[in-house]
Amino acid sequence: MKFADFTTLSLGQQAEVLRCAGHHLADRAEHGCRLQLYALEDFYAEVWRLVGEERVLFINLFQKPALLHTWLEGVQLPEV
Repeated sequence: MKFADFTTLSLGQQAEVLRCAGHHLADRAEHGCRLQLYALEDFYAEVWRLVGEERVLFINLFQKPALLHTWLEGVQLPEV
């Protein structure tokens, strides 16, 4: 599903599409929330939930890989 089509869906529909068709990339915790990063066709999606809850608070969408910097900060590559 392309970005333009995804944005026309309700929050619940977006969460279901990500669960079924999205490629889960990473998890992290921030501000008492559990975040999950997904890739889907031509965009990325951050799914925000309160820790311990399954209800989605919101989904942050972006298309530019440069906006992945907050996810990459936690990655530690081994030194060669």
